[in-house]
Amino acid sequence: MTLRNTFTKLAQFIFNPRFLLCFGIAWFITNGWSYIMLGAGTYLGIGWMITVSGAYLAFLWIPFTPEKIITVTIAMFLLKLLFPNDEKTLGQLKIIYAKAKIRNKKKHLEEDDEIEG
Repeated sequence: MTLRNTFTKLAQFIFNPRFLLCFGIAWFITNGWSYIMLGAGTYLGIGWMITVSGAYLAFLWIPFTPEKIITVTIAMFLLKLLFPNDEKTLGQLKIIYAKAKIRNKKKHLEEDDEIEG
């Protein structure tokens, strides 16, 4: 499989309207509430709202936070929950998962060979 095919399949998965909807919901669960809370707290002058949302947003902007991984995981869970009959997107997800399992298995077999040899 060429690099272009890989990017095409990934783009088809990511830019699918159903996945984008689920990703938007997941983003709101993990991030969106804090932006709204910061705006409302600033507009209304409520200090605790500014403090809580500001602290959470500061945490999000630290490099290597697991927020992106969590957001995508929630989005995939919501996709399975809200659109269980979406064979196109879920099929792509199953293919990606199967390839990752095969790569992981090969890696472990190579490590075992190095240990034995």
